Amino acid sequence: MTPPEAPMAGIADQGKTSPAVSVCVSGASDGAQPGEQSARRARAPKPPKIRAGMELLTKRGDFIAAARARKQGTTGMMVQGRKRSDDGPFRVGYTCSKKVGNAVMRNRAKRRLREVARLLLAEHGRSGWDYVLIGRAGETTTRAFELLQKDFLYALRKIHGN
Repeated sequence: MTPPEAPMAGIADQGKTSPAVSVCVSGASDGAQPGEQSARRARAPKPPKIRAGMELLTKRGDFIAAARARKQGTTGMMVQGRKRSDDGPFRVGYTCSKKVGNAVMRNRAKRRLREVARLLLAEHGRSGWDYVLIGRAGETTTRAFELLQKDFLYALRKIHGN
């Protein structure tokens, strides 16, 4: 009498055979050696985003760096300004927290901030600076536009040290 055969299930668990593993070699399709960056994957740096003739801040790190620099609060907005190490054109960013209101109110506040910056930064902005305009709850959307412009000019004077 022969002993009953052992079931095949569980052999991989016992270490006798390795489980099935899929292997993917990166860069194998374009002939590049492992560890080399293929020409297909190399990307040119993105051009900066420009709106209304102003370069926009888009990266979180730039907003954080501006938050650590000079800031000036006014009734209608908060303005943060940072002198960069280069002499490139000024850059500007806009933000509104949920304290400002729902999405409609936040978008309205950012539109007003963009228009203030478009009108005044071309003349009063300095090259090599980053500016962040932050909307205030209940004020940025309801404040008279002329007063919003005066608030921005006041904040710029304080940030630049005039």
